[in-house]
Amino acid sequence: MSFLGKKFPAPIARPMAPFYISGLVILYGVNAAAGAMMTADEYKNDPRNPLTKNPKADSH
Repeated sequence: MSFLGKKFPAPIARPMAPFYISGLVILYGVNAAAGAMMTADEYKNDPRNPLTKNPKADSH
């Protein structure tokens, strides 16, 4: 007797493949948009921007 009960031979990866692929496409798009926003003129001087050099953080 197995610990988790009876195993059913149901396919999992093949029917879910479109959802995995679309999730990767969405994550790529969000990453590209965030990268483009970090280099935009509006957010270039924002102190929360990781691309700007923060002299307070480098002093310790």
